[in-house]
Amino acid sequence: MAQPMFDLDVLRSFATGIALGSYARAADRLGRSTSAVSAQLKKLEAQAGTALFRKAGRGLELTDAGQTMLAYAHRLLELNDEAAAAMRGAHLHGLVRLGLKEDFGETLLPEVLGRFARAHPKVRIEACMARCAELRERLSLGKLDLALVWETGNQAPLPYGECLLEAPLQWIGAANGPLSERERPHWWPEHCAGDGVQAEPLPLVLLDAPCPVREMTTAALDRAGMPWRHAFSSSSLAALWAASAAGLGLTVRTSFGLPRSVQALDRSSVGLPELPSISLWLYRAQAQPEATIARLEDMLRQALVLGDMPTRQMPTGRPRAVPV
Repeated sequence: MAQPMFDLDVLRSFATGIALGSYARAADRLGRSTSAVSAQLKKLEAQAGTALFRKAGRGLELTDAGQTMLAYAHRLLELNDEAAAAMRGAHLHGLVRLGLKEDFGETLLPEVLGRFARAHPKVRIEACMARCAELRERLSLGKLDLALVWETGNQAPLPYGECLLEAPLQWIGAANGPLSERERPHWWPEHCAGDGVQAEPLPLVLLDAPCPVREMTTAALDRAGMPWRHAFSSSSLAALWAASAAGLGLTVRTSFGLPRSVQALDRSSVGLPELPSISLWLYRAQAQPEATIARLEDMLRQALVLGDMPTRQMPTGRPRAVPV
């Protein structure tokens, strides 16, 4: 029996619909009609010889086979795009200076930057990891070509920027944290609400001031009437992960780059207040960047917007239903 030859255009439609959460949006992004994308999905299921979707309310969600197919689709598309980039940009050379937060150090660096380096071996990359305020300053001074910066709305966006996504802030604790009431420490959030008795302050593990996320966290607790205290602070995100994993307190970040030693908490189940979202912006120093810079910018956008970053740790839970 002949092996099926999966169509890369079909795989791209399949992966884009899952990443965007809607095949109607995927059709618009890819310049196709919704009916054409639906036909592609039927073709993919026929080639796979098994169901890739199942009904979930008014939408669809991936079956186990669909999850497996999605992983292979990412790998095949990554290899295809890397080959295409290598052919188009074999002549590219020069230097690209990229600034980013620690959140992306273990995801973007090995995945996107490694892929870029293989496709463009004559281009040198200098990566700078720093806090957002420093990244903004370096970009304004012309010391960076590209920068990935979290924005909270406290400052006006810099020129030549694009908002890639909105990410909710999440309460984060140790991965092996207490689940039963008997195991929960005396500072666990449900013990911090007061109810007419002296409440235990919630220990916080946060970045050193000034830090917008630090301010947003304490403001949310103040509005909820929950006492808090600074149990640990550092300028290093890795130090926050270590302190949270050790049970010194809770920290607040997005779901990007979470190590296995910590986990995002279901705030409603432990009585924590809701937190706002922050925006991830991709900035460039010039309105019309050089070809090398533009190419890396495209790869970063694809990885973050379309989810083409397999090592990124996302919140666990039931597979998301995708409207058709």
